[in-house]
Amino acid sequence: MVAKTFGSAVSGVDAKVITIEVNVGQGTKFFLVGLPDSAVKESQQRVESSLKYFGYRMPRQKVVVNLAPADIRKEGSSYDLPIALGILQSSEQVVLPTLSEYIIMGELSLDGELRPVKGVLPIAIEARKKGFKGFILPNFNAAEASIVNNLDIIGVDTLEEAILYLEGKLEIKPTVTDTRDIFYNSLDLYEFDFSDVQGQENIKRAMEIAAAGGHNVIMIGPPGAGKTMLAKRLPSILPPLTLQEALETTKIHSVAGKLNSNAALIAQRPFRSPHHTISDVALVGGGGNPQPGEISLSHNGVLFLDELPEFKRTVLEVMRQPLEERKVTISRAKVSVDYPANFMLIASMNPCPCGYYNHPEKECVCGPGIVQRYLNKISGPLLDRIDLHVEVTPVKFEEMTSLRKAESSTNIRDKVIIGRNKQTERFKGNPEIYCNAMMPSHMVKEVCQINEAGKALLKTAMERLGLSARAYDRILKVSRTIADLANSDEIRVEHLAEAIQYRSLDREGWAG
Repeated sequence: MVAKTFGSAVSGVDAKVITIEVNVGQGTKFFLVGLPDSAVKESQQRVESSLKYFGYRMPRQKVVVNLAPADIRKEGSSYDLPIALGILQSSEQVVLPTLSEYIIMGELSLDGELRPVKGVLPIAIEARKKGFKGFILPNFNAAEASIVNNLDIIGVDTLEEAILYLEGKLEIKPTVTDTRDIFYNSLDLYEFDFSDVQGQENIKRAMEIAAAGGHNVIMIGPPGAGKTMLAKRLPSILPPLTLQEALETTKIHSVAGKLNSNAALIAQRPFRSPHHTISDVALVGGGGNPQPGEISLSHNGVLFLDELPEFKRTVLEVMRQPLEERKVTISRAKVSVDYPANFMLIASMNPCPCGYYNHPEKECVCGPGIVQRYLNKISGPLLDRIDLHVEVTPVKFEEMTSLRKAESSTNIRDKVIIGRNKQTERFKGNPEIYCNAMMPSHMVKEVCQINEAGKALLKTAMERLGLSARAYDRILKVSRTIADLANSDEIRVEHLAEAIQYRSLDREGWAG
């Protein structure tokens, strides 16, 4: 007798339905076919032990398990549960009349308990799309899958519970989550707030501009000046995630297995801060079984690279293409996987190895040429993709001890949203562009027009400060964002003047 159950395979951030066919017939041995990896092949021992634990038997006949379509590689241990149920149905030990109505996934332990699996959200979305009645899965993952409506999410703890439910002998209420209620109640639950930061008003202003225009930022300053503290607070002033963005972000974290049991939906913009020893693959994604990297986990949020020159050169260079295309394509001999990577890059660095070059009080001990060599660890093409260069100076004692309440993240975000709304209106005919930082060069000339006084100021700045040619477009984009924050339709001289000061690393002689 041939029994059919249904599972799923995740490719990138999307899922495909896998049909698990089980036939128990004359002969001996266990055969698992359909391009399984080692973890899938090892399911025989887990399934056999689980069946015996609950009083069932592994057939001492020829058992053929086919995972179709056979040209898609099946990875991981999450096929244990559907294989076990298929064997029971095919060997006529149980009768499961509704087996074909459900997508079923779960890893079995030797005593039949279910362990959590990855990629539950995209699987649930695909199950609803294909018209399945429900999704049977480990209880640990039920909340995550339940944000998909019109699909019965049945969380079970053991193989026996799944059998009894499909036999109709056990009633399990589907897990239900009010997605919109969770989403709207979690939008403002940020751990850090700008009201905690005393002083550094110029840096807060730069962060406000960056958030409003989606600009990448690099902060240069001595140790203890507050670079990391400021970067951690940036997500709190970015515009709130839309529900669609929240679902996109949650899918990526689901595929990577980064969601915990009570996190049904990611409602805050992610903030990722990898250590400088990270490898190329861990940052961009990939591996033997392709997984999203840190830049995809920061999709719709912030990627913070602390001590930028300490990262390996190869790691930094692989970011150049994702910064432009806002996606990562991982190619293998038989498959190509796309992961979204639309993130804001925030980097920080010391001005020199000792950290005190240009410090107002402490003396730099670095020898001649060392500062320039340190800065040269960051390539020109990467620096070209960073719009704002911000010099961070130590906070004065008077500012640290001041009792004046600093501006809160909520107030700053309100201003950022006003600026973003103007950009949404401006780019409504270009669905791929929604903020000033994403403008291509030909659009910059059209959108960022300046008057004669502005041209004269920009010319003078480029000549006197020795600004490079690549600074030209960046200054115009940033000045457009500053004008948007001021609710101005035209770029005025004061907007240009403020934008020019955010190009520190382009100045000739900055590093001596």
